[in-house]
Amino acid sequence: MATASAAAYRILDAESLRTWLGDLPELRSRLGARPEKWGVREVGDGNLNLVFLVEGPEGAVCVKQALPYVRAAGPSWPMSPERAFFENAYFTAVAPHVGGMIPEIHHYDPELYCTVMERLSPHVILRHGLIAARRYENAARDIGEYVARTAFFTSDLAVPFERKLGGVALFARNASLVRISVDLIFTDPYVESARNRHTSPQLDATVAELRRDSALKVAAAHFGRKFLTDLQALIHGDLHSGSIMVSQDDTRVIDPEFACYGPIGFDLGAFLGNLLLNWYAQPGRGTAADDREAYRRWILDQARIFWATFRRRFLALWAEHAGGDAFPAAMFRAPEDAAVLASARGAYVDALFADMLGFAGCKMIRRILGFAHVQDLDGIEDADRRGRCESGALAMARTLLIQPEAFRSIDDVIDAVAQAGRHCAHAGRRSAG
Repeated sequence: MATASAAAYRILDAESLRTWLGDLPELRSRLGARPEKWGVREVGDGNLNLVFLVEGPEGAVCVKQALPYVRAAGPSWPMSPERAFFENAYFTAVAPHVGGMIPEIHHYDPELYCTVMERLSPHVILRHGLIAARRYENAARDIGEYVARTAFFTSDLAVPFERKLGGVALFARNASLVRISVDLIFTDPYVESARNRHTSPQLDATVAELRRDSALKVAAAHFGRKFLTDLQALIHGDLHSGSIMVSQDDTRVIDPEFACYGPIGFDLGAFLGNLLLNWYAQPGRGTAADDREAYRRWILDQARIFWATFRRRFLALWAEHAGGDAFPAAMFRAPEDAAVLASARGAYVDALFADMLGFAGCKMIRRILGFAHVQDLDGIEDADRRGRCESGALAMARTLLIQPEAFRSIDDVIDAVAQAGRHCAHAGRRSAG
């Protein structure tokens, strides 16, 4: 934090938030009436920030403030609230390309590291909906479109390298959040760390074996290197199902404070990996009346739709808007260039597919063995059932991480997941009975 900002910074509560918002005429008008009449609720359930919903007679807003530490750990894990600046910088950068797929930002205070944004309603966090086995038919398609647009339009395929380098330089300052990703995704799950936790004793033997698995650790280190060095595009950096809000006809992406320049496959893998974690978790929530098998089939369909949408839209954008210094359009104007260029573009996207699988494996492992877990699995009360589901997810994650090149298509992945996951489903049904 800069000295001036550090001096002005304070952690807001319900009363100080009312006072602060009341001094901003545009927001006071948006909410209506006097500040003391506004309803204020703190609803943050993530690992980092405070989140308030403020409701007045004329409207409502969502207020997000970055704390000077990791919320899930408390003041013992200090962290600069400057991450709020990078969240706003990300929204500014992608807004021209994604339209209404992000919340409208009403106000940003750089001293309080506080953002006032659109109150999304009747939206819910996608993760919560998936846990409850609700179907959002547009979400996977929308996120495929979203990643295609944000990735392409911030890459060397679309913009001159000078413009991209400016973005790289800006987001390189988000080092404290990149450090969290490096440690919690690519390092901690594979070593003994006080921050780690897992379902014990059910997974004790599995965890010990994993941490002796040299091939797996080399693969994780390989993808960790790619995360740090393959600066393909501006990425969200934390695009899991908890960073997406949905209604039946609308999808919004939130919480990009981990934004940085990195491999496009990282965002792709985060979303795919979280879909698969939910798929593995469903038998742990099944009952004799509903074994969740129909919903599991729907989840795998969403994985197919997500990748197919991304691939189709990324290639279409490249064909229509090639303006960068990578594969410059001036080089490929002859008729005979068309087929070769199409092949090169296909190979580029095939490489993104392999990266997506490897990063999905990393994401799945860290959410079972690392610091920050997912409620999809953690919410399964029976530890034996939870352990069986997690064991199946870890086995699939290892395959994705070590052998991503073994899968030629998303259908190959879906077939492998369905086959490998049957033992978890059968175990879940036995317990439910």
